[in-house]
Amino acid sequence: MAFFLETLIGGLMAGMLYSLVALGFVLIYKASGVFNFAQGAMVLFAALAMARFAEWIPQWTGIDNMIVANLLAFVIAGICMFAVAWLIERLVLRHLVNQEGATLLMATLGITYFLEGLGQTFFGSDIYKIDVGMPKEPVFLLESMFEGGVLVNKEDVIAAGIAAALVVILSIFFQKTKTGRALRAVADDHQAAQSIGIPLNRIWVIVWCVAGVVALVAGMIWGSKLGVQFSLTTVALRALPVVILGGLTSVPGAIIGGLIIGVGEKLSEVYLGPFVGGGIEIWFAYMLALVVLPLLITPIRQRFITAPLLGFYSKILPPLSDTEKVALEAGTVGFEGELFSGKPDWQMLLSQPKPVLTAEEQAFLDGPVETVCGMLN
Repeated sequence: MAFFLETLIGGLMAGMLYSLVALGFVLIYKASGVFNFAQGAMVLFAALAMARFAEWIPQWTGIDNMIVANLLAFVIAGICMFAVAWLIERLVLRHLVNQEGATLLMATLGITYFLEGLGQTFFGSDIYKIDVGMPKEPVFLLESMFEGGVLVNKEDVIAAGIAAALVVILSIFFQKTKTGRALRAVADDHQAAQSIGIPLNRIWVIVWCVAGVVALVAGMIWGSKLGVQFSLTTVALRALPVVILGGLTSVPGAIIGGLIIGVGEKLSEVYLGPFVGGGIEIWFAYMLALVVLPLLITPIRQRFITAPLLGFYSKILPPLSDTEKVALEAGTVGFEGELFSGKPDWQMLLSQPKPVLTAEEQAFLDGPVETVCGMLN
């Protein structure tokens, strides 16, 4: 049991870091409706900037305190990411307002190569380290419950805590602030947002700045764990299944998707790896995404999930009354055509007739269903 908990906790810690990278995709997509392939390059550029400035600042200023040097390096790297965000908006996005999504996607590919080349030119192409003082030695927990305790890496716990705090802050920012609501409005419709006075260019600068800060935090954590090298851009590829699983517009979905991917990778590697020769951790996330992706397509979901479930329920439940059939049909149309469209007509949904249970249906709920619920409780 202790070994299982170690694997589970390790998966949760890795999942939080995947969620942190996936947040960059979600932020850009929510504000501009484009899938940002440059997120991996942003993580690399931010990590390179922090690693190199943390090395240069003591040489330039004579500061020996590692904490002060890292704080200054973090601030300077953040300023660099703000400058990159401003340049992206001024030189690229401003000229692509109301363009097709494919055009914006290709623009992010160009930004990817530009940032990789810019980072190599200014900061070099060697492997650098980021030492922010996070303890790397493991600790044993729950020794009184399990023999030998549960082995947990302090660095993973601290990194997951930082990622969780950033996720909470961003969730509050999107839901509670005026700027966050403006970001969501821009994501729904660029032209409509402009027509009510929302400055599209300023919003894009803000969201790319926020995504830059997220990339900086992710680069700092991953750079501390793995070292800053150009393969760090592949971390973004590990986050692609997360956004497929959790959705491109959902911050909570990115969190849950990251946790599922992280736990699934660790558990499958430990318990299934010995039977297939290992290496499951490398491709597990992509296989899970290939399974989930077809289910996001409405015709496939309706044929292979909705229809069989409705057929199953129709066999075990009493026949529906005419009122219930109308309500069920209206509810199905509402959920498929309204709620999932992103622009639901709430008045239409709320005006649908409410079902009235027949005596036989009420007896069914009061009898077998109540009995089963009592057994479960």
